[in-house]
Amino acid sequence: MDKAYEDDETRELAVKQGFVPVVPPKINRKNPWEYDKELYKRRNEVERYFLRIKRFRRVFTRYDKLDVLYLGILTLAMIFDAVLM
Repeated sequence: MDKAYEDDETRELAVKQGFVPVVPPKINRKNPWEYDKELYKRRNEVERYFLRIKRFRRVFTRYDKLDVLYLGILTLAMIFDAVLM
C-alpha cells in the first residue's frame, strides 16, 4: 500500500486480513494516525528487489503456467540476483 490507498476502507480490509498497514496518512487528512516510519522506509528496499527480479524476462512475463515451474525460474532469478549483486 502507499498513500494512494490510505482510505479507511482499505486500511480496515488490510487489518481484517491480518496485515499491519504502515502507510503514512495524507497531509490533508483530518485525523492522521501513527505509523512506523522506519518500517515504511524499508518498503522501498522490497520494491527495488522486485524490480531487480523483474529484469528476468521469463519472470515478469510468466511464460511458465505451472506454479512449480514458475517457482523454479523465480528461485533461479533470485540466485542470479544474489550472485550478481
